[in-house]
Amino acid sequence: MKFISSIFQTIISIVVLGILSYWFLGINSAFDADQLCHSELASFDSNNQNFGCDHDTETHQWILYEKQDVSKPAKVIKRFRYKFL
Repeated sequence: MKFISSIFQTIISIVVLGILSYWFLGINSAFDADQLCHSELASFDSNNQNFGCDHDTETHQWILYEKQDVSKPAKVIKRFRYKFL
C-alpha cells in the first residue's frame, strides 16, 4: 500500500511542477512574445530576407524561423511560448 501511495505522490508532484513551470516560465502575453521575436529578428542581417517571425495560434507561441528551399520545411530557430488563459 505504501508503494502505491508513493507512486501517486510522485505523479501528483510531477503534475504540480509542470503546471507551476508553465505559469512561471512562460511569457505573459502574445504581444510580449511578438515583441521578443521581432527584437531577435532585428539582430539578424537586415538585408537577408530568409528570416521571419510567425504566430502559431494552436500552440500559443511565436516562432523565429529561417526559410529554406521550396522542397524543405523552414528551420525553427527559437520559440516564444506565451501563457494562454
